[in-house]
Amino acid sequence: MSAQQIASHREDAEIYHGEALCRQKSRELPNKMCLPRGLLPLDDVVEFGYNHTSGFVWLKQKKRKEHRFRAISKTVSYDTEVMGFVEEHRMRRLSGVKSKELLIWVSISDIYVDPNSDLDKITFTNGTGLCRSFPATAFGLEGEE
Repeated sequence: MSAQQIASHREDAEIYHGEALCRQKSRELPNKMCLPRGLLPLDDVVEFGYNHTSGFVWLKQKKRKEHRFRAISKTVSYDTEVMGFVEEHRMRRLSGVKSKELLIWVSISDIYVDPNSDLDKITFTNGTGLCRSFPATAFGLEGEE
């Protein structure tokens, strides 16, 4: 996405600053979109923006963070800026999120939960279309798992 496209999506967005408020917003958004609340386990978020019309969202944090989802033994890296588009049951066109697969980091471009599935699964895809599914419960907030 070009800088001009990003700027146009940020124009009409609600923007929040401050670690406590941004952390709260980054935990509320997945819940609102029917995604697991612990999907974005970021601590040092200093800016959170959300454009309700386009679904564009971004989070800026002080430094890159790696988080290990213990239930599935996966490490995920969140860059200093994470952005993408959110809609109910889905985050798409993500940037700034990578998962460690074997010995390499793979960018995650799309995350979705199938609302019609009896199985509570969340699926992650990369730019090449490869995907992996996991139990959605693995992405709950710490202490809720």
